Amino acid sequence: MKHITCIEDLRLLHKRNVPKAFFDYADRGSYSEDTLRANRDDLQRIKFRQRILVDVSRRDLSTTILGEPSALPLILAPVGLLGMQHGDGEIHACRAAQAAGIPFTQSTMSICSIEDIAAAVDKPFWFQLYVMKDRGFIKSLIERAIAAKCSALVLTVDLQVIGQRHQDIKNGMTVPPEWSLSKLFDFAIRPAWVAGVLRGKRRTFGNIAGHVKNTDDLNRLSEWIASQFDTTLSWKDLDWIRGIWPGKLVLKGILDVEDAEEAAKVGAQALVVSNHGGRQLDGAPSSIEVLPEIVDAVGSKMEIMFDGGIRSGQDVMRALALGAKSCMIGRAYAYGLGAGGQAGVAKAIEIIRNELNVTMGLCGVNTIAEIDDHVLAI
Repeated sequence: MKHITCIEDLRLLHKRNVPKAFFDYADRGSYSEDTLRANRDDLQRIKFRQRILVDVSRRDLSTTILGEPSALPLILAPVGLLGMQHGDGEIHACRAAQAAGIPFTQSTMSICSIEDIAAAVDKPFWFQLYVMKDRGFIKSLIERAIAAKCSALVLTVDLQVIGQRHQDIKNGMTVPPEWSLSKLFDFAIRPAWVAGVLRGKRRTFGNIAGHVKNTDDLNRLSEWIASQFDTTLSWKDLDWIRGIWPGKLVLKGILDVEDAEEAAKVGAQALVVSNHGGRQLDGAPSSIEVLPEIVDAVGSKMEIMFDGGIRSGQDVMRALALGAKSCMIGRAYAYGLGAGGQAGVAKAIEIIRNELNVTMGLCGVNTIAEIDDHVLAI
């Protein structure tokens, strides 16, 4: 991967390596994709102050995340279906994150199960939870995360109603994939991807397999998942979750100051300012637009993480400058996974690390703690 120099290079290689339905699942957003575009555009509008003749020979990118040391202010976000971007994708991504000294978050909707990952890696990872109507199943998922020694529970709170992603419908995107002539051709021209997925442990939702009968029946499994998103979910459900989960709790999907203030009252250690990567409420503001006011409101009470549009170390610097303590990347490392498995994820992390290192040097700062809005040309 010596000719890969940026995340966009990984994206283009991912697009070439992986069937269209799964690439589009990772790459695209909901409805008109206005919020998806805003996440990127609004980050790009933020400019830096270039500083000169400052001793930046002691640059150190390490920090702490939820009280634990991290080599970078970076977290691999929960991304569904990683095992369909590359065989055993969740395991490969987790290994790359742990080798880089940063947290990995497994999605409820992953292909590998909690137990698959726990058996394949040496250190704890985070687990992301969607609360479904079947509370018995959710309780068992949390208990499985505890048994696997997951070090944080990331509760995604912005998916009780699913935003329509036009491209997924057009592509007939399903797991496992339904066969059609166009899909057979799409797969046939990507033999390396097919071989990798066939070698993987699973080709369906690993955390759900065994709970729903006849999980090999694609229609039955899809119907069960679609029926499980719970529109009754409310703040009171967090008390029930806290009664089961004894560890660190992160609320992901906060985009409003009033919601952030409620989050600070429920005992969560952190929140993630996020609009689900522009995959939910199209027309919502970009994550970076609302970050400063959320930091002002609750930044002294809980750790603020940022998610939405990060494609570079410069983007990480922008979010840190506006008050985030760390950043999540989703698409950026999914592109790496599709481009080259574990090595591709490692490359995505390395690209962002190197860009952040250079940006800190040219802005005249040596440590993550020094980064605030004084590095911006406001």
